[in-house]
Amino acid sequence: MGVKCLKSRFDRFDLTFKSKPFDVVGFGFNSVDQLCIVPEFPNPDSKTEILQYAKLAGGQTATALVFLARMGLRVKYIGKIGGDQNGQISLQSLKGEDLDISNVMVEEKCINHHAIIIIDQNLGERTILCQSDPNMMFAEDELKREDICAGRILHIDGYDPCSALRASIWCQEQGIYVSADLDRVVPGCEEIIKHVDFLITSKDFPSELTGNRDLTQSISELGNCFGGFLAVTLGKQGAIAWIEGRCEYFPALEIKAVDTTGAGDIFHGAFLYGILQNWPLNSIMAFANAAAGLSCKYLGARTGIRPLSEIMEYAQQLMATSVQGN
Repeated sequence: MGVKCLKSRFDRFDLTFKSKPFDVVGFGFNSVDQLCIVPEFPNPDSKTEILQYAKLAGGQTATALVFLARMGLRVKYIGKIGGDQNGQISLQSLKGEDLDISNVMVEEKCINHHAIIIIDQNLGERTILCQSDPNMMFAEDELKREDICAGRILHIDGYDPCSALRASIWCQEQGIYVSADLDRVVPGCEEIIKHVDFLITSKDFPSELTGNRDLTQSISELGNCFGGFLAVTLGKQGAIAWIEGRCEYFPALEIKAVDTTGAGDIFHGAFLYGILQNWPLNSIMAFANAAAGLSCKYLGARTGIRPLSEIMEYAQQLMATSVQGN
């Protein structure tokens, strides 16, 4: 099928949004990542040299919003930050970006979400060891409807499922589209999905949710019971979207990866950017794949966010490749 003919439930969305103070409001978590590049992943009971080390800010929703802010959109981040040193690093990183953090809450007695990420030098792939403080969840009276509903799109992750569900319902009631980045199955995620318009998951999520280990079949099962737009990121293999009852493949940018940390988060940010530009689906997916791929050439979740002009150049190359392939 030629790329110009692609249609899906994506087409049903009216992308002429009402006026709002922000283009995107993001509700989710931030993180501080300790990144260690090693010659190869260590064996048990061994000692491995660290070739490169960095301590950098990241996190699913926070990174997606930083991407959007650097692309020039109006964005607001709602989340909690711990009172420890990692929390200070995360907060300062957000203050250094052009985004609204007036609703960020600091929990002085809690530790900030953080991760130790071991990166294989040869593959650029990483293994993540992470820690979250359960006391960083939002209490019912801490989340404000007027703040959550201040954007043209709400972007959420699954790290505070009860609050994410409440936020999604509020936006659905006001006709605000909801985008979700789900990389793992959490309690209540099936209920959250019912209130999501754009669902983009990790490659493992459909199988974990449906119990079907076959990726294509699990996407089909999820797609057949989900009323919005569904896509799955596949890392260096690109992404799959569920279109008119079948899986449609969108190729990745071919690069030599240094670190894949944050690539999925940037994919989400780039996808939302394309939505807000009212681009066709093929252009959005090429732009998202290009932005995510380029980010893998650098260490850390946000270091590799490239200028808009550079991403557009590589996105056009991906579009041309897709046309030739069809």
